[in-house]
Amino acid sequence: MTPIFTSGPSRTASLTDLDDRARDIFRRIVESYLETGDPVGSRTLSRGGVQLSPASIRNTMQDLAGLGLLDSPHSSAGRMPTHAGLRLFVDGLLEVGDVGEAERREIDARLSAHGRNFDEALNEASSILSGLAGGAGMVVSPVREAGVKHVEFVALDADRALAVMVFEDGQVENRLMRLSPGLTPSALQEASNFLAARLKGRTLAQAGTEIRAELDQARTELDKTAARLVEDGLAAWGGGDDTERALIVRGRANLLNDPATAGDLARVQKLFDDLEQKEQLIGLLDGVRDAQGVRIFIGAETRLFSLSGSAVIAAPYMTGRQKVLGAIGVIGPARLNYARVIPLVDYTARVLGRMLDG
Repeated sequence: MTPIFTSGPSRTASLTDLDDRARDIFRRIVESYLETGDPVGSRTLSRGGVQLSPASIRNTMQDLAGLGLLDSPHSSAGRMPTHAGLRLFVDGLLEVGDVGEAERREIDARLSAHGRNFDEALNEASSILSGLAGGAGMVVSPVREAGVKHVEFVALDADRALAVMVFEDGQVENRLMRLSPGLTPSALQEASNFLAARLKGRTLAQAGTEIRAELDQARTELDKTAARLVEDGLAAWGGGDDTERALIVRGRANLLNDPATAGDLARVQKLFDDLEQKEQLIGLLDGVRDAQGVRIFIGAETRLFSLSGSAVIAAPYMTGRQKVLGAIGVIGPARLNYARVIPLVDYTARVLGRMLDG
């Protein structure tokens, strides 16, 4: 029999290490595993169209395991792909489809319904991916790099105000804010004047430290409730630093709908713990900002998911001038439907970027 690999498992396997027979068997195993979540045995492959005896198939499967591409949960079970095997499959054998016309219309309609409301668009994009892709949808808000042109607080009723910020790049952010009890219209106007004078022409990152330092001195001039509003307002926009930026996650319940995932409660809990690591997740998605197109992280390829065996499919969303705004993605078990999720993430990112770009 012609050998299917040219070196031992110490080297990362590539498609050139596999002959046609091994590629076919490997592809069938991975596709079956992604569909069912179950290990695949030699008899299943033999009955499924592989024109080899179960013994010959087992030999090939053993060779694939020697390359580090397959593993077995226990000695009597079939084989399933390792994270390295999934990576090889995704990079070299996966046939990615296109987003269906109905899904395109749904994505277009749901995002366009929010006009240029920045917060609602990000929330909706996360919900879209969690619903269509079957994992947890994630969106990280961008670092605001443009200077501020205008800022104002507008009272809506006794306990709510609309915070309006206009940036020099033409973007407008509108955010609802809770007001402190007893806040007077004059205090609200003082807060608007305070921010307008100190923010104008500066980015939020530049102004944040200065304004917080000034607040201690300004409390003698500003009503305490107005000063608190200034602090809350600035936090609502800029967050102070990148680790405090907004991370929107929707669809965690989807992670429990997969019987193969729900059966391993410890791994599901670890996956939920991963979702709480806001700083690390933002760092991961920010890494996508510098890449072109969709990026895929499987299991131990990132320290964040080394224990839970999760996977992330993410893409940057950008303006028509190719300025990256942020990143959007789906997180789930490594057994994600890559062929379906990759085009969904890519299309949603492109629509979101166009919408935010006006």
